[in-house]
Amino acid sequence: MRQFIPFLVLSLSTTSCFSTVTAKQETAPKNIIMVIGDGMGPAYTTAYRYFSDNPKTEMIETTVFDRHLKGFSSTYPASVSGIVTDSAASATALATGIKSYNGAIGVDINKNELQTVLEWSKLQGKKTGIVVTSQINHATPASYLTHNESRKNYNAIADSYLDDGIKADLYFGGGWKYFIREDRNLVDEFKEAGFHYLDNYQDLINLPNNKPVLGLFADIGLPWALDDTNKHRLSTMTKSALHHLVNLQKHDNSPGKGLFMLIEASQIDWAGHANDISDAMAEMDDLAETLKYLEHFVERHPDTLVIVTADHSTGGFTLAANGKYEWEAKVLQTMQHSVNYIAKQLVANEIHADSANRLFNLELNQEELSLLKKSKTTPKLENSKNIYQDKKVSSTELAMLENVKHIIDNRTNSGWTTGGHTAIDVPVFAFGKRCELFNGSQDNTDIAKKIFTLLGK
Repeated sequence: MRQFIPFLVLSLSTTSCFSTVTAKQETAPKNIIMVIGDGMGPAYTTAYRYFSDNPKTEMIETTVFDRHLKGFSSTYPASVSGIVTDSAASATALATGIKSYNGAIGVDINKNELQTVLEWSKLQGKKTGIVVTSQINHATPASYLTHNESRKNYNAIADSYLDDGIKADLYFGGGWKYFIREDRNLVDEFKEAGFHYLDNYQDLINLPNNKPVLGLFADIGLPWALDDTNKHRLSTMTKSALHHLVNLQKHDNSPGKGLFMLIEASQIDWAGHANDISDAMAEMDDLAETLKYLEHFVERHPDTLVIVTADHSTGGFTLAANGKYEWEAKVLQTMQHSVNYIAKQLVANEIHADSANRLFNLELNQEELSLLKKSKTTPKLENSKNIYQDKKVSSTELAMLENVKHIIDNRTNSGWTTGGHTAIDVPVFAFGKRCELFNGSQDNTDIAKKIFTLLGK
């Protein structure tokens, strides 16, 4: 009996998922918050545990991800695209419950429109919003908001946010390039439709309680977390967005309807494509801070469900590469700049030990300094394929970028197998009301189906 009681207590605490188990909890949550760590395979959440560890303690502390792990999800797209998904097909599956081809935005394999959980939430009277660190018309947010045969049709996707009916009460992310164009100024059109517009983080604290909001903070995606004016910009935007959606409910006298919100840590994926562990951990840290805030939100609003997963894993990232049983996270903990910023500065200025050490925030050895200098004198590219790399970057800067990452990989003992996606399963986390629904093994389409069920469809 003594052995059984602790097990029973553990089972009840796990089932409760951060809330007290009551008969009322069997009803659907009023608020549903879907969080996607783009590209965040299991190696990333494991690495973050070591990255965030307190070196002064013997024990390795658990993280917000560890607290809420429920299971894993398969990610494969429709068979026409094989078994490795892209962000569009996976987001379409997560948003609609239907698998589609790579590149599909909210459409099936025959290019027919599919209703999304965000669209259905809006029809039920809920306030809706998206917060992302990419441009707001990128693959993941677009798959929840609209329908297009190709994720590459950025202008058409942006246009559809107005032309096909406004689906959200709040949009935060990047995208000036697509929303303020010579042929069309969508920002002005959003204003005419009654939206409040802002273009800097400082104004997030001054949102009107009675208006929907469009916030665009960069030309395309937001700056890397390490380079941004706010290194926890996803967390900051999320706090402001949730506060605003709750206020909109009160203003419209519809607090009982609740909200549906999509949050995406978009640039974990971009770092994975670049095989850039330094920026990946900074983006993970921003996501972790966001989840910690959501824990507090759930405590204050227990009628809320938070689901967290990845659309796929990117880069084939691994800890302890080259047969060496080490992974040195402390190197990453001190980084102050993105690898792109470091590379640009090294190319633009003469390379001295002092200046290079300041950029890396660590003491480089002579071999590392020689490698950086060689990048300028005889640039040699070995692995410069990255779909998010600026095409205007010079070969010298690309070579420098490669070697900056090479130094960090060697120092940390990080390994990569690809500049693309992989087909491995991804973790699923959940907390709040009805979080137990996401326990165990599932497919990405199951997540949308469960959300639809909770929304009464």
